[in-house]
Amino acid sequence: MNNDSEKLNKGKWGLNSLQILALLLVVAMLFLFSDSNIKKRIDSDREIRSLKNQIVFYREKIETDRTKLHELQSDKDNLEKFARENYLMKKENEEIFIIE
Repeated sequence: MNNDSEKLNKGKWGLNSLQILALLLVVAMLFLFSDSNIKKRIDSDREIRSLKNQIVFYREKIETDRTKLHELQSDKDNLEKFARENYLMKKENEEIFIIE
């Protein structure tokens, strides 16, 4: 009779309810409290996405700046215009009015 009651308490894989509870507790602790827990994983994934977006932004900015630099190096008129607009440079006998 004792042997029959043990067979009834054991589940499909030969584990009783206490062993299943202990196993679930260990698995939960691994996912929630280990060095690679779920919250850290989600935060890391969010940071990776943010950094990838920054990479795309700065690559586009680099390309824009490279194009602008090429224009400034290749054409004296563009260089003069850039210096006048950004550094408030002027020619002799010329007045500058700053409007904000």
